[in-house]
Amino acid sequence: MLKYLLFFLFFGASTVGAQLNELPNFTGLVEKYGAAVVNISATQSTSDINHQMLPEIPGIPEDSPFYEFFKRHMQPFSAPRKSEPRSLGSGFIISSDGYILTNAHVVETADEVTVKLNDKREFVAEIIGTDRKTDIALIKIAANDLPKVMQGNPDNLKVGEWVIAIGSPFGFEHSVTAGIVSAKGRSLAQENYVPFIQTDVAINPGNSGGPLFNMKGEVVGINSQIYSRTGGFMGLSFAIPINVATEIADQLKTSGKINRGRIGVMIQEVTKDLAESFGLTNNNGALVVSVEKNSPADRAGIKARDIILKFDDKDIAISADLPRIVGNTKPNSKVSMQVWRDGLIKTVKVEVGETPNDDVTENRKSKQKSKKEPITNRLGLALSELTSQQKKQLDVTNGLLVENIQPGIASRLGIRVGDVILGFNSKDVKSVEHFNEMLNQVPSGKNIALLVKRGDVINFITMKLNDDLKK
Repeated sequence: MLKYLLFFLFFGASTVGAQLNELPNFTGLVEKYGAAVVNISATQSTSDINHQMLPEIPGIPEDSPFYEFFKRHMQPFSAPRKSEPRSLGSGFIISSDGYILTNAHVVETADEVTVKLNDKREFVAEIIGTDRKTDIALIKIAANDLPKVMQGNPDNLKVGEWVIAIGSPFGFEHSVTAGIVSAKGRSLAQENYVPFIQTDVAINPGNSGGPLFNMKGEVVGINSQIYSRTGGFMGLSFAIPINVATEIADQLKTSGKINRGRIGVMIQEVTKDLAESFGLTNNNGALVVSVEKNSPADRAGIKARDIILKFDDKDIAISADLPRIVGNTKPNSKVSMQVWRDGLIKTVKVEVGETPNDDVTENRKSKQKSKKEPITNRLGLALSELTSQQKKQLDVTNGLLVENIQPGIASRLGIRVGDVILGFNSKDVKSVEHFNEMLNQVPSGKNIALLVKRGDVINFITMKLNDDLKK
């Protein structure tokens, strides 16, 4: 017995020791490449500060736990005060003559940007350009012979691989945190052009714009967002792949703007339930929920409820693939699309348009209510037909306004008063009577898909009917 115990203690200790020896040591990496990481602060005038509040997130209430997910790392200014510098984030030097990459949300509202180097020197930076759609900014300082980072290939990253971040969380300059790659190609709502790298590296306000390094000392991403219910780190961090960032930076450096393709469609994911509702055998592709009038897609004959399977011979596995592929396509290019429509696959040609550089968000709301008390239907929804004025305001030709909603499956799945129902499965809704007729024909246990418009956002919402829908 003693013999086996000694054997276990000897070899067990050796195994633990071997595992401990395999843990990474980041000191050399930090010493060699940390000098290329900078702290960024900004000065904003009083008139700007008054309006520097976080933007409303369409379709997500402020009391939702997911609201924090889409906030940037900057803390909002809540009251007027004199112009003063405020530490906003981080960045890193990509060329020895002073070009620096950071996040667009760190610098885009600043009157003056100040860059502080690792050797304590400070420079006023010029903003070369910003791109909100990818949250990338290129700035420059008047200096030469600066330390710069090496750029790696994010495609070679593996899930589980060690990575580190260097930045200025809460103003603590050159803080180093480490973790692993949790996932790749992550799609986030409202972020259509970036396949994010997800990590569990501790990221906090002030890390925005800082580099994500692999163990070779190569920058593989720019730390950009966190998921948080409190505003602090909760184990979910997201970085923009460096190849996406440098592609944007090259265009900003050359022309000061981004040439990004567009075709003018609003899309959503083809879920399993939606696939069943439409009679599909799989859930690949991007479901078109609306087509902009006179857009490239409209001129090519694309219709709402089409499912785009390929664009320019590239497969669309998930809906997030489409905007990335289209965005990377040169404007005015003529490409083919493979489209599923009513059980048939067809190929159409489209001439790609150009995405406007300015992010213009229109917030149109129409919450007029009828004086009549509508009767609730099988879903617990009280609906009314849109007036001609409401149709004009909402830019739709048909639809039903949700005026009231009883607790039940529809409310749990996110239907709200003020929403407009445009479609039922693959059909347009023309009247309350038409909608209720279609609803009552669906057997219990089957899925239905409602096309819902809320503000400028249109999405299908699926739900399974059951014998007691109001519970």
